[in-house]
Amino acid sequence: MRFNASRRRLGFTLLEVLIALLVLALALLALSRTAANQVDAFGALRERTVAGWLAADVLAQTRLATPFPATGTSDGRRRFGGRDWRYDIVVQGTPVASIRRIDVHVYAADDPKSPIATLTGFGGQDLMP
Repeated sequence: MRFNASRRRLGFTLLEVLIALLVLALALLALSRTAANQVDAFGALRERTVAGWLAADVLAQTRLATPFPATGTSDGRRRFGGRDWRYDIVVQGTPVASIRRIDVHVYAADDPKSPIATLTGFGGQDLMP
């Protein structure tokens, strides 16, 4: 058997295989990073959703307990959705004397600086059915 130099080579060289593996590794790294970012975003979205539900619950309870609440600020803590939360309620007057504005701010129990959810509602004598 004679070696024929003009014979076409079949297959890939080692360098081509290494370059293909490098490209594949970079693509998988980018894909896993994107997946990790999506998981973090989902966690933050879940936290904001549960905090919003708690704000709606606190607002409803406030309006049921006192249909025409006194102006001022109050706060509280509650376990809701499997974790501890802190909230504050700010009641303010409005241009209509018989209606009050109620702002509920919900915070993570370990971060009382910036609210995760804020909800505004109104209560008063003119709003009762």
